[in-house]
Amino acid sequence: MSNSKVVYEGWMVRYGRRKIGRSFIHMRYFVLESRLLAYYKKKPQDNVVPTKTLLIDGNCRVEDRGLKTHHGHMVYVLSVYNKKEKYNRITMAAFNIQEALIWKEKIESVIDQHQESQASNGNKYLSFEYKSGVDNGRNASSSEHDSQFSAAEDEDDSHRSLLRRTTIGNGPPESVFDWTKEFDSDLANQNSNNQAFSRKYWRLLQCQNGLRIFEELDEVDLLPKSCSRAMKAVGVVEATCEEIFELIMSMDTTRCEWDCSFQYGSLVEEVDGHTAILYHRLQLDWFPLFVWPRDLCYVRYWRRNDDGSYVVLFRSREHENCGPQPGFVRAHIESGGYNISSLKPHNGRPRTQVQHLMQIDLKGWGVGYVSSFQQHCLLQMLNSVSGLREYFSQTDERPVAPRIPVMVNMTSVSSSSKRSKKLQSSTAHHRSPSLDQIHAANRNAHLMDEYSDEDEDLQADQEAMASALEVEDKRTGYEEDSADQIDLSIFSGNLRRDDHDKARNCWTLSEGNNFRVRSKRFCFDKSKIPAGKHLMDLVAVDWFKDTKRMDHVARRSGCAAQVASDRGLFSIVFNLQVPGSTHYSMVFYFVAKEVVPGSLLQRFVDGDDEFRNSRLKLIPSVPKGSWIVRQSVGSTPCLLGKAVDCNYIRGPKYLEVDVDIGSSTVANGVLGLVIGVITTLVVDMAFLVQANSTDELPERLIGAVRVSHIELSSAIVPVLEEIQ
Repeated sequence: MSNSKVVYEGWMVRYGRRKIGRSFIHMRYFVLESRLLAYYKKKPQDNVVPTKTLLIDGNCRVEDRGLKTHHGHMVYVLSVYNKKEKYNRITMAAFNIQEALIWKEKIESVIDQHQESQASNGNKYLSFEYKSGVDNGRNASSSEHDSQFSAAEDEDDSHRSLLRRTTIGNGPPESVFDWTKEFDSDLANQNSNNQAFSRKYWRLLQCQNGLRIFEELDEVDLLPKSCSRAMKAVGVVEATCEEIFELIMSMDTTRCEWDCSFQYGSLVEEVDGHTAILYHRLQLDWFPLFVWPRDLCYVRYWRRNDDGSYVVLFRSREHENCGPQPGFVRAHIESGGYNISSLKPHNGRPRTQVQHLMQIDLKGWGVGYVSSFQQHCLLQMLNSVSGLREYFSQTDERPVAPRIPVMVNMTSVSSSSKRSKKLQSSTAHHRSPSLDQIHAANRNAHLMDEYSDEDEDLQADQEAMASALEVEDKRTGYEEDSADQIDLSIFSGNLRRDDHDKARNCWTLSEGNNFRVRSKRFCFDKSKIPAGKHLMDLVAVDWFKDTKRMDHVARRSGCAAQVASDRGLFSIVFNLQVPGSTHYSMVFYFVAKEVVPGSLLQRFVDGDDEFRNSRLKLIPSVPKGSWIVRQSVGSTPCLLGKAVDCNYIRGPKYLEVDVDIGSSTVANGVLGLVIGVITTLVVDMAFLVQANSTDELPERLIGAVRVSHIELSSAIVPVLEEIQ
């Protein structure tokens, strides 16, 4: 590091594509000084040479590229460049918006200081005036497409227009009306040709759940008779604009906790960092037995204004990858979205005003005849503002800034299905994937490549390349995975595998991304990420019973561990022992070609029992079952070695872990509850070694399994013979 004063520093994300075509995403340590932006592979000490640097002066710009999906992670991307040397730039990203905005503000303040210094010397820098690409003349920062430096910059403009905190991309698509803008009468007249009607006049319709509900006064003459008037809900939420914005942008199961009209959502197409095409299924409660469910396909555009407020706009549109869905009526959003603006804090808690507007045509034969249906459903959708308020009000702690959620990609379903079929063809029984499996396959998040030795200076600006290369990279990765796959057909257990969603008395693989594990940055921000690919393959499951406890089952002749050993493969065997008048054991066999020397898993396999007990972790989950059992089991990770007695047997080519559930009153009580109703349960379990330090992170699953509706009568008595 140089001797200049450090303005700001910290870990940020680097992502892009190397010379050889493989994409990457990893953490780098960024340091902003008064004249320099640099990043390092590790936190710099003494006179360490940075990986890359960029001189900061008044010609520099901070380009907001918005939200990008890369390797299964959603990141907020900033690009810093010098206008005189357009191809000399540094791209950086963050997993949460607050962190990215802090860096943006710090870098811009340094640029401002250089401009002011230069202006005092009689020189002039170029204006920060950006063209948004829309016709109404709004000022905004450059977008993904503006990164080609086509934005007009007036060399002779002596007036500085520093609206760099506004993130607007290319502006909303022409079809999307920005209802958050209040036009004066002259401007409204100028745009009268582009708008169906004016939204200047509203009347208070009712107050409901702490919200003010407004209805538009003007008649909707140019729209279908079935289309509702525009309505908006206005409420106050005790949270920051960023927290609310990130929640509104999510389309995962978290949305069900505050939006009662949401059933399912997925990404159809990511147009740019500010615009996306989404598919959305509504959960409407108006006579659901008689009224078909509704779904939507719409364009969503967002921006961050100069005052720190956020605008999210919706409007329906057709898309080739999102045609009509069987069993659903395609509704139409004429206009809608959110306006999120901060208020003065109260008693130390942030306060934000949230406006939610919606004008929708629910379509269908009865909409034009039963007006109460349209209004009831519209009020249900607007009531999501009160859901946001309650979501944030029911906690006294301000949570750590969450990662931006990643949406399921609708367009990759077909490719995921093909890959699933290809991988399953090596098994003895081929079965078509269920809808849940397809959705889970789309959520594959790859682990970050933190220890790359590639020369990043040679990347130029390859991280701005089109998503076609991303598809190519994923295809290559899938082919490598398939080529390295173990032949599963040589293994068998007495509990059958069945990948159908409604199958009973069977097991199947549980997608790694169903579980959240410690991220590379866990030591800094306690963040967790989807687990991703397993380290080992689950090849067989045995379901045993006997009058006594069954120990060291891997010694049984012909079991999966012995078959793997004969072929030079290594196994880890988990034997979950459930006590009772009849003892039960459920045995999981995880197999890999080898355990990587020096890895955390190798240290666990060859370590002593004290180390193993301090690190062996189980993440349970009951996705299907009674509420009381799901709440009792929960999904909190458990260190097995500290909760129950674990006995470790190290064989020549295997490690068996006998987990005595009966050794813990708490564990026995919970799992006893599970066993009592196991025929009505679907249980997910993931096994992993806990990572405690930065060199061990991120955590990786040894493997994960889903067992469905297990029947106690299907357990068999094993023949345990010593191997000679």
